[in-house]
Amino acid sequence: MQAPNVYASDCPTRLVLDRIADKWAVLVLGLVAGGPVRFNQLRRRIGGLSQKMLSQTLKSLERDGLVSRCAIATVPVTVEYSITPLGRTLATTVDALRVWAEAHIGEVQRAQNRYDRAAHNS
Repeated sequence: MQAPNVYASDCPTRLVLDRIADKWAVLVLGLVAGGPVRFNQLRRRIGGLSQKMLSQTLKSLERDGLVSRCAIATVPVTVEYSITPLGRTLATTVDALRVWAEAHIGEVQRAQNRYDRAAHNS
């Protein structure tokens, strides 16, 4: 088997990059890393995330082995999502992106404004 090479068009590692490039996956991983959380708790805490998109994101994360789903026998059934050991290794990495984004959003917005003004004036 050939070693992974993310720069090769047919490398399966690109699928992982697609997952972690998804803002919803990053946000869900960040919250689930804090401990088990229910579906509606996630939906309430992540502004702008629809029920359909959250469901798709959780299924993808579960399929990739990053999140586990646990149904608890209550009426109605309670479902909790937890981070897996593999997911924890990724959550630590992507949380650094969140921290960076929060710390540097002002600089990014100023750069965008400068670019937009220059593009408008040319």
